[in-house]
Amino acid sequence: MTQLPVTEADLQSYIDGHLPESRRTEIEAYLAARPDEAERVLAYRLQTETLRVLFNPVLSEPVPPRLSGVPQAKNWMLQRWAAGVAIAVAGGAAGWTLHGQMDEPGVSIQAQRSDRIAEGRQVANLARQAAIAHVVYSPDVKRPVEIGADQEEQLVTWLSKRIGSKIQPPKLGKLGYELIGGRLLPGESGPVAQFMYHDSTGQRLTLYVSTEQAHNKDTGFRFAEEGPVNVFYWIDGKFGYALSAGTNKGELAR
Repeated sequence: MTQLPVTEADLQSYIDGHLPESRRTEIEAYLAARPDEAERVLAYRLQTETLRVLFNPVLSEPVPPRLSGVPQAKNWMLQRWAAGVAIAVAGGAAGWTLHGQMDEPGVSIQAQRSDRIAEGRQVANLARQAAIAHVVYSPDVKRPVEIGADQEEQLVTWLSKRIGSKIQPPKLGKLGYELIGGRLLPGESGPVAQFMYHDSTGQRLTLYVSTEQAHNKDTGFRFAEEGPVNVFYWIDGKFGYALSAGTNKGELAR
């Protein structure tokens, strides 16, 4: 019996666990003879499992609190985070002001609400993408970043060139976090940056920076729960920022 050729669709079905036993055996033999392909498939399987762990708990929630507001009492702390992050990342070009939610004159309430709903969905997607990136890369022991903190100058030059804006990791030492390094990730319409930090206990925090927010208005701080990951995020100019960690909301907002 002639063996069927192995296609990309076969590999994706294997990754998703949708192949019959006989075909799965053939795919495993194919991968055993091709270490590079086997490594690629393993990476995809790990990512699929990570996303399953991340989002399965959400399925049992009636309505996840995607856009719940941050308590006013903690805004001072978040402004400290944001000011340091924005100034460092944008090289001083972006500051931070907490913008109000006043209606603009001459715009119908219904149209403004529709715009805000659309913007809210786009901004919430920033938190989701940041959480996915956090859960995929923060557990990695061998290679959590592409360029380490010991090569920070190279990291800054490389990311700035790829992002198309001056960008550098903020110093969070006063908040108890030291830089591990960073990496470039694919965004919806271009590359985004992820900086990774850890504290003295090994707890990791990631800062996700996107320049895909040109059509969104600046926002106040927002909080999202994406499975086991908590995310504080905001928009400032064309930049979108998201701080993600596996700690509880109170710890992240300490």
